[in-house]
Amino acid sequence: MNQIDLRHRHAVVTGGGQGIGFAIASRLLASGATVSLWDRDADVLKTAVVKLEGAGAVTVQALDVTDADAVARAADAALANHGAIDILVANAGIAGPNVKTWEYPVDAWKQVIDINLVGIFLCCRAVVPHMLTKNYGRIVNVASIAGKEGNPNASAYSASKAGVIALTKSLGKELAQTGVLVNCVTPAAAKTAIFDQMTREHIDYMLSKIPMNRFVTVEEIASLVCWLASEDCSFSTGAVFDISGGRATY
Repeated sequence: MNQIDLRHRHAVVTGGGQGIGFAIASRLLASGATVSLWDRDADVLKTAVVKLEGAGAVTVQALDVTDADAVARAADAALANHGAIDILVANAGIAGPNVKTWEYPVDAWKQVIDINLVGIFLCCRAVVPHMLTKNYGRIVNVASIAGKEGNPNASAYSASKAGVIALTKSLGKELAQTGVLVNCVTPAAAKTAIFDQMTREHIDYMLSKIPMNRFVTVEEIASLVCWLASEDCSFSTGAVFDISGGRATY
């Protein structure tokens, strides 16, 4: 593991109780950061805290990232407990059903967009003003290769992740001269609990599109995110960092 120095930095990781978010939190802790885990599942957070025991300073907050007031309260709590939010990793997301666009349930479409896109907007909206007071911050939004290419039978997920890419570009340009940098990553699929929301046909389709012929690991994603969250990332903002095993064509 390459060592990245995040000592004296505090990071918020949404969807941090399991999967990609948990791996990111683990890597941030290993780099010396303190971490606040935000997740809607309180039981998952309890398990995560046990697993991270001894790794570093961890606080948890159960909340729904689609609730603007809850996000604002969680940000205030993180500031009260740690004095700063230096890093935001906006990772919380769901897959939604695998169906044709014209058959997609309206409620399910809205839920995917709300969690995957609106949730990231609300988290950025809550933490950016605090970062601006310090003229420093790193925001890393977790998008997806689906946001670049558009996966069939996953229109809501693909649209939400395309929105995350565009949001990242807009916010990065708005903050480009402030010391707050905003980037996103576009992973190929990783074997996490989100696979439970997908059909076997869709999982096989995603694997067939990856030239390396394997899924990305959560540790590989965490490694890239940790660098983007560091001071070493100093001249990239509003950018999209591919981690798709050769799948991306742009």
